[in-house]
Amino acid sequence: MNVILRAIVGGFGGALLGYALYRFVGCRTGACPLQSNPWIATILWGALGAWVAAGGR
Repeated sequence: MNVILRAIVGGFGGALLGYALYRFVGCRTGACPLQSNPWIATILWGALGAWVAAGGR
């Protein structure tokens, strides 16, 4: 599998994980900015998943 396809799959998986963390763990008070907003959690974890799946270099 080439690097671009791995990054796409990793980004999608990371985005799903980020949204799941927001949905099931989350931050009810809004004091933790990375888990209190679904957009931030999804984008951040998606980018991290793409970076790790592509090789992390």
